[in-house]
Amino acid sequence: MRCSEASLAAGETLAGTATRAERWLLLEVRSTWGRDVLPESDLPEPVKEHLSRWLAGTPNARVLFVRRPKRWGAATIVAFAVSTAEGGGEAGRLELGAYEDLLDADLGRDGEPVEYPLFLVCTHGRRDACCSRNGVPLYDALRGLVPEDALWQSSHQGGHRFAANLLALPAGISLGRVAAGEAAAVVTALRLGRIPLAHFRGRTFYAPAAQTAEIAVRERFGLTGFADLALEREQAGLVTFAVRGHGSVDVVVEEQPGPPVPQSCGAEPESTPRYSVRW
Repeated sequence: MRCSEASLAAGETLAGTATRAERWLLLEVRSTWGRDVLPESDLPEPVKEHLSRWLAGTPNARVLFVRRPKRWGAATIVAFAVSTAEGGGEAGRLELGAYEDLLDADLGRDGEPVEYPLFLVCTHGRRDACCSRNGVPLYDALRGLVPEDALWQSSHQGGHRFAANLLALPAGISLGRVAAGEAAAVVTALRLGRIPLAHFRGRTFYAPAAQTAEIAVRERFGLTGFADLALEREQAGLVTFAVRGHGSVDVVVEEQPGPPVPQSCGAEPESTPRYSVRW
């Protein structure tokens, strides 16, 4: 049984499983991706060292490799520098003549503003078979539904047992278990500023407890709009949101042992965290 099938069969929930990241660098790499994309890539060594230093010096940052089949022979390299936040975040698009151009780029300021959401589907088969097996059909289903430059295949987003995984930036919305047949409904909701709660893993700029609390609040009050709530505070498992039409809402989140499932295909089952909520 593949890891995505085992996770679903065990009843593992999606809440609180989004990868924590506030800053993202999306770098177009059209060559083969290894299991660990940055260290195993054929990028010039100075560029790899530069990106490693950026990751080490930037809290909650991630680098994803991206690609799009129609760009195999493109003359330039595309990169996106993305900052996520409750207010919507922002993204800048950089056109690079060579990867060495990153050495002089300010990843917090450079780039042409991107006025549309970016949709990233994990298709990283070298990391886990479920990502390509489930992700490629979702990517293909999304083609034609969103502007061409808005849709990219990506490397490992975290949680391949939830494949197919879809990440919407700069909103920082992580979705899992999105089937190809659900592509139109899911992307329509996201483009309207609404979250498909059945697939919602959490927002990447929140810690797992806040991700879980947000999902619980949204389900309780039937809220799907991006701006329907905002985090007020999180401390020792107590999470407080300012909720549109309901004022401040407190949620107590507790971490408990979840079902043992393989973290990836071929791995032995291991315990996973499960988050419960109390009002």
